[in-house]
Amino acid sequence: MTTAVPQTTASHAIGETTPALLTGTISANLDATIARFGDREALIDRAQGIRWTYAAFGAEVDRLARALMAVGLAKGDRIGIWAPNCAEWTVTQYATAKLGAILVNINPSYRTHELSYVLRQAGIRMLVIAPSFKTSNYVAMTEAARHECPDLEEVFVIGESSWTDLLAHADEVTDEALAQVAATLDENDPINIQYTSGTTGFPKGATLSHRNILNNGYLVGEVCRYTEEDRICIPVPFYHCFGMVMGNLAATSHGACMVIPAPGFDPALTLKATADEQCTSLYGVPTMFIAEWGMTDFPSYDLSSVRTGIMAGSNCPAEMMKKLIAAGIDEMTICYGMTETSPVSTQTRTDDSFERKVGTVGRVAPHVEIRIVDPITLETVPRGIPGEFWTKGYSVMLGYWGQDDKTAEAIVDGWMRTGDLGVMDDDGYVQITGRIKDMVIRGGENVYPREIEEFLYTHPDILDAQVVGVPDEKYGEELCAWIRMREGAPPLDAGAVREFATGKLAHYKIPRYVKIVDDFPMTVTGKVRKVEMRQQSTEELGLG
Repeated sequence: MTTAVPQTTASHAIGETTPALLTGTISANLDATIARFGDREALIDRAQGIRWTYAAFGAEVDRLARALMAVGLAKGDRIGIWAPNCAEWTVTQYATAKLGAILVNINPSYRTHELSYVLRQAGIRMLVIAPSFKTSNYVAMTEAARHECPDLEEVFVIGESSWTDLLAHADEVTDEALAQVAATLDENDPINIQYTSGTTGFPKGATLSHRNILNNGYLVGEVCRYTEEDRICIPVPFYHCFGMVMGNLAATSHGACMVIPAPGFDPALTLKATADEQCTSLYGVPTMFIAEWGMTDFPSYDLSSVRTGIMAGSNCPAEMMKKLIAAGIDEMTICYGMTETSPVSTQTRTDDSFERKVGTVGRVAPHVEIRIVDPITLETVPRGIPGEFWTKGYSVMLGYWGQDDKTAEAIVDGWMRTGDLGVMDDDGYVQITGRIKDMVIRGGENVYPREIEEFLYTHPDILDAQVVGVPDEKYGEELCAWIRMREGAPPLDAGAVREFATGKLAHYKIPRYVKIVDDFPMTVTGKVRKVEMRQQSTEELGLG
């Protein structure tokens, strides 16, 4: 595919080739880490009081892997996991990798209809579930869905008799037999299926290999400068790449420690775990960090051990980055990616400037190639010109499980089409300005909600803001701002927002409508559901 302009000025960048990509499987990599760091702490589950060294963690992984072999699970079989963050989730992740079984991550917020779809679409043979979480009774929902899923043979409930019975089978398989199976695996084998959010239509199962996710976790950790001394607080969900790849695999490929602060996100428990365990790295989406730093007793938590971390899911608000730096966390990195690319394609570096950390999602990750293309001509645009972000390299998924047609639409000559709008600057740093479908076209002017959200953050009484387009007879689309107010601040109306913005924003960028809310509709991974916000705003405003 041709580029429109020479490489020197084109929105095209190729990542460093050092450090080298890891070769081999997740199993082999974990075994090597255990051999080097067996007596170091590997995993801490605060809710369950579990503290495992790498040697103990490896023993738990092997025990579950042998048990799964004993009950008939084999390479290529799909095994689902439906549970919040817990030690057993992580053990299952690595035990299935030892066998070459394909772990299917199931969103903890799914209901029966969605569970049935995933069980059938992936052809899941066995299912590991938590008994319940929040308002979800996983046992009852699994029973309700089971009659529609002929492939499902076994269900094991963590912490209950079926789980104990499963582990008891481990003695039926020798360590040698497990090692023989592990030795037959290839780094390009599919090892994981992760279902995309499915904001329109049914979710698609991104199929990822050992090579995909092991290297992504490793390289993200390299950019964070991880060593065996690091301790990573992981409040983001394991069912998503953020938790299981950027969290778990980044840790185990460096001998670092995984700290699970709670089964689901809780700002107080996250801060307490970070302080008590002297974590050096803290993960989250922006809304998580905003919630943590918004705690009334925030100053009482000692975060002096935190050096770095990852913020992803959406751009870091400038005000939030200022707070991180004030707390001494001056090596926070910003990542951008998607499930289909394992996930990370760009990352800021630990020594990047404040402006780059709040204004961009970094530059190309090692061993990855990126470009910005015109969505119509598919030609690479010059730097500084917006277009669709495409990425290529080891990280691109094998494909969507059982959906070759959808795979062909998403991957062109090895390039993954992300559907995100981006701009690359002269130094190769990328700004993501939204989804192609989120861009608002008002009276022929392209409006990028991100720019307006950043402006609204500067209002002293605004805690958070999201902007969406709604239908308008005259201009085609108008802007609607959803605003979360700081505690105790009087609510703003459209007139007050207009007054604040006049003279600072072009008139067509000033929101016509304002909606004050306590929370935004979110996916379980912390991404704002703008599709839902648009629909709700359109209905409430009577815009048809």
